[in-house]
Amino acid sequence: MKKILLLSVLVLSMTQLWSQPVEQDKTVESRNFRIPLIGEQAPSFTAESTNGVLNFPEDYGRKWKILFSHPRDFTPVCSSELLELADLQKEFDKLGVKLAVISTDPLSTHVQWKKALEEISIKDREKTAIKFPLVDDEKLVISKQYGMIHSATNSTIAVRGVFIIDPKDVIQAIYFYPMSVGRNTDELVRMVTALQLTYAENVMTPANWKSGNDFMIPYSPESITSKSKEVPSEFYNLSWFMWFKKAN
Repeated sequence: MKKILLLSVLVLSMTQLWSQPVEQDKTVESRNFRIPLIGEQAPSFTAESTNGVLNFPEDYGRKWKILFSHPRDFTPVCSSELLELADLQKEFDKLGVKLAVISTDPLSTHVQWKKALEEISIKDREKTAIKFPLVDDEKLVISKQYGMIHSATNSTIAVRGVFIIDPKDVIQAIYFYPMSVGRNTDELVRMVTALQLTYAENVMTPANWKSGNDFMIPYSPESITSKSKEVPSEFYNLSWFMWFKKAN
């Protein structure tokens, strides 16, 4: 009887010992939020915003989308970024791009931030109304879905991401910036323009490409012309592995 009792105590003790690391792993795993990668579907969310309830990305339909994130309202760098985004609203409209901005402060603070920003004139420009939504992510639900909360801390310092999403709601580009360095909004316009070109025409863009520049092709035009014909004049190469097509 004593042996049975001792064996039972030993089994119970070992069970408790083995179970402890499992519980710790669960705690760590619950905070290990993964960044969705290029080629994956953009995570969906529903949240309050300065434009009302937003179902993202569904509400934007078959449009290109940019999700822009901030760790806090009224921070100086983030404020300068929103002013630049507001100035580019017409440019994004021409490209058929819808913007959504999340921040980890509550909606009431977003409303105050938006109002304050709309009273600022920067770079001698006129004051600009912010038409895109500022989304409430006070509970960090969206930040976690998009992998912007570090597994070792609950700090929002990494909520400085940009996700460019195509009409099929697939992520096509990702950027992350530190809190001390402002994001280049002109680069977002350039990237969307390049993505739309490559998306539609099965071409590529070289380093530092800008709209109107020649672009690259992923094949040799010689492969689609007969040997008796010359390569069309709109194609040229720098080497056998670097073929270009002249922009119209």
